[in-house]
Amino acid sequence: MSLTIAQLNAAVPAEAVALLDGIYEHSPWIAQRALPARPFRSLAHLKHALVQALAASSNDEQIGLIRAHPELAGKAMVSKTLTAESTNEQSKAGLTDCTLEEFAKIQKLNADYNAKFGFPFILAVRGPRGTGLAKREIIDTFERRLYNHPDFELGEALRNIHRIAEIRLDDKFAADVTLGNDVWDWQEQLSVHTDLGYAEKGQLTVTYLTDAHRACAAQISGLMRDCGFDSVHIDAVGNVVGRYEGATPDAKTLLTGSHYDTVRNGGKYDGRLGIFVPMACVRELKRQGKRLPFAFEVVGFAEEEGQRYKATFLGSGALIGHFDQRWLDQKDADGITMREAMQHAGLKQEDIPKIQRDPARYLGFVEVHIEQGPVLTELDLPLGIVTAINGGVRYVGEVIGTASHAGTTPMDRRRDAAATVAELILYTEQRAAKDGDSVGTVGMLEVPSGSINVVPGRCKFSLDLRAPNNAQRDALAVDVIAELKAICERRGVRYEIEESMRASAAPSAPAWQQRWEKAVDALGIPLFRMPSGAGHDAMKLHEVMPQAMLFVRGINSGISHNPLESSTNDDIQLAVQAFQLLLDNLAAEQAH
Repeated sequence: MSLTIAQLNAAVPAEAVALLDGIYEHSPWIAQRALPARPFRSLAHLKHALVQALAASSNDEQIGLIRAHPELAGKAMVSKTLTAESTNEQSKAGLTDCTLEEFAKIQKLNADYNAKFGFPFILAVRGPRGTGLAKREIIDTFERRLYNHPDFELGEALRNIHRIAEIRLDDKFAADVTLGNDVWDWQEQLSVHTDLGYAEKGQLTVTYLTDAHRACAAQISGLMRDCGFDSVHIDAVGNVVGRYEGATPDAKTLLTGSHYDTVRNGGKYDGRLGIFVPMACVRELKRQGKRLPFAFEVVGFAEEEGQRYKATFLGSGALIGHFDQRWLDQKDADGITMREAMQHAGLKQEDIPKIQRDPARYLGFVEVHIEQGPVLTELDLPLGIVTAINGGVRYVGEVIGTASHAGTTPMDRRRDAAATVAELILYTEQRAAKDGDSVGTVGMLEVPSGSINVVPGRCKFSLDLRAPNNAQRDALAVDVIAELKAICERRGVRYEIEESMRASAAPSAPAWQQRWEKAVDALGIPLFRMPSGAGHDAMKLHEVMPQAMLFVRGINSGISHNPLESSTNDDIQLAVQAFQLLLDNLAAEQAH
């Protein structure tokens, strides 16, 4: 018989601790310290209370918890002295059936890891889906984490312990994560499509209107039909559009979605999570025979990343009438114009103006997206409420000094272009940090015709500045450019700089942000509000209708635009449930 939250809430403290036995390895004190948070509103609330209890513990207690865990494929496994929970987990990952070579490799890694960090390597071997990681994936993760800083690795160990505890709690409470599993699986299934030249390397790359891109569109379309959408089509720019009609023909529409293209060698969740989460909601509505008092439109935007052509937000921009006809003449790396790519895909450019939406027919736009950063994972929170999408400005520049002999030019006589830019980088870092939530990055740095024995005479660089509102962004830009001028004057060099992009901040519409907050709170999850440092399709829709976003925690330190990008079935399950609650609450509002 599975445990229930009601039983846990009703139990006396000693009994409640006993009910949670085995969740944290040999550490009942975590459950003891979480109990004052009762009554728990949900399983998610219980998980967070346990996280908070551990976060408030001492460093010695945290280290003790880590050391209470057995090594992977270690002595405890060999001597069969693992706890039942650990035996089950290591067995599901195949660690109880290692070859001699695999066993020797893991033993060597265990020894190296313990020597560096002073505690055993902790990994939630049942993985983000809960079904078990492959041995190769476990070994690769082991090797990668050996290079982490000790402070960071302590946090990573604790995060994996929480994931182990989460899976054990799911088992104990017989948690239903079917929706999270389905969305997780859909993303895995879509990731089989990748551009030529990347499949051979095992890399995911899907750029605008390639064969892989079109295969993704076809697969999403088929899945939308399976979910029960009333109509599905691919529009004139390659967006995949599914509609689930409202209870009345004249009902307004709620718009949602995200992009299905990727960066080169990217992850499986960026964008795609925001397509599949609402699709799961539509499937459940269809299964229940339920109609909402508004239509629900889910769009898989064809292009957001700007990887094949310099046409970022092409898919969402076309929906608001912002398709630039000059893009059609852009050429990709193989010399293929966008016009030719669209013709090859069977898209008709003359139909592009027809797909523009009338904002008066829409209630607003909401988007679910993986966070693409470390904030939620470091706070051990599954969901975050987006307050604004940061505005940004980008520059490309060059500092021109004097190339001279590295051995004969005294340090006080140099006109070093690279050192000038290095000074600018450090200033940008310090100045952005003063705002707390501004960011500044020099992502490209080049010394043309550089030589090991030549003082750099030229240095090309990029500059990316972002902030939650336009005024803050502009103040940051003014200070950074002024400092560039001052550094150059002091060093006796000159500079050229050109603004290459400017995007306005997109604050969330208060009413829609509050709807996300109401949904997340109903799940028993603490509300955490945060700006989005990355750009999203919601930025384009923001120009014509109210918008608000929900972030979902990523694992592996929240890394994104990287093959390690991922999320768990539990967090995705909560995202689907939050979206369902938003739809239900909006339906109730409309009824009144």
